Amino acid sequence: MPLSDSPARYGSLTKLFHWLTALLILTAIPLGLVAENAPYATGEDLAAKATLFSIHKTVGIAAFFTALLRILWALTQTRPGLLHPERRLEAFAAHFAHWLLYGAMVIVPLSGWVHHAATTGFAPILWPFGQSLPFVAKSETLSHIASTIHFAGFLALALAILAHVAGALKHVLIDRDDTLRRMLPGQTTAPATPPKRDHLAPLAAAILWGAIIAFGTLTTPTPTAQPAALAEAPTSDAANWQVESGEIALTVSQFGSAVSGSFATWDAQIIFDETPQNGAHGTVEARIAIPSLTLGSVTSQALGPDFLAAEDHPTATFRADLLPAETGYLASGTLSLRGMERPLDLPFTLDINGNSATMQANIALDRRDFAIGGTIPEEGTLGFAVDLAITLTATRLTD
Repeated sequence: MPLSDSPARYGSLTKLFHWLTALLILTAIPLGLVAENAPYATGEDLAAKATLFSIHKTVGIAAFFTALLRILWALTQTRPGLLHPERRLEAFAAHFAHWLLYGAMVIVPLSGWVHHAATTGFAPILWPFGQSLPFVAKSETLSHIASTIHFAGFLALALAILAHVAGALKHVLIDRDDTLRRMLPGQTTAPATPPKRDHLAPLAAAILWGAIIAFGTLTTPTPTAQPAALAEAPTSDAANWQVESGEIALTVSQFGSAVSGSFATWDAQIIFDETPQNGAHGTVEARIAIPSLTLGSVTSQALGPDFLAAEDHPTATFRADLLPAETGYLASGTLSLRGMERPLDLPFTLDINGNSATMQANIALDRRDFAIGGTIPEEGTLGFAVDLAITLTATRLTD
């Protein structure tokens, strides 16, 4: 069978692209639906859900590249003519459905890939490439936009597939012609009128895809930090340093990949003197609003009852004495988190320049000490260590 198309039949390469694309799309869709609705109450559930999503993403990228090759090949070929060109409305619908499918085969997997690249955490792509994309930064806003376009595009793709299948069945069951047989394996040639240039169908499909992209871009709300959840008053009103800026960042390992985030709302009451009194430089009381956490695509899961339990325990508190150490300083005290209190020694460095000071600290906590992720006892699924990186700049309060 010839590789190239002709006005009367499709070539073998076009047929291969057609059925391979159909196989990949019809595999990716149910995988995505099953993964989206799969539970994640236990470690086994979470691992199964992540595996389904990983396969879904990997198949989607394969479909994307296959679709690109198919479209490039189609642009070099003579499109076979319709068997019933006199049915103008039907001809327009067929061409429109094809252009809609071409757009879907590119936009749906590409938007899913952008969503994956713009966020962090959960279900890596099973290719040796593809975890990130050039010119796609980690951005919650971009992730939301891509996710909205991906879902809206999926609905358009599903409708296009249904219309395509319905048209094929009509040709088989009602018209009883060779339209479908021209795309089946084997040598099939059917008389056909040479195709005419049709600009309306691709224009209509382009307008629809433009509307879908605009819908995803304009209707996606800009994510904002969670409101402060620090209702309790600080235990000390004698602070002599005021925090001006800083960050409490954390990194966890999920399925062997690092997932990073931070807390948007927190405060610290600091009493510190350069000259130690009774062996201590002062005290600190830091409070963190747990609901202000952002942690990539696993934020809602991290805030849930099996993990940080943000609804029942919205505030974490660290109270410590500030002690001298061989290198830098040591904040020695207790951390109250998720309704549990544990001792914690936090080494930190401090650079004081007049009335301004910069503090840095890094420490690894064990999530098991606070019964976080108790349903996931496997370290390969969710690492035991939670790495904290704390920085702040404070100004001395003067009378």
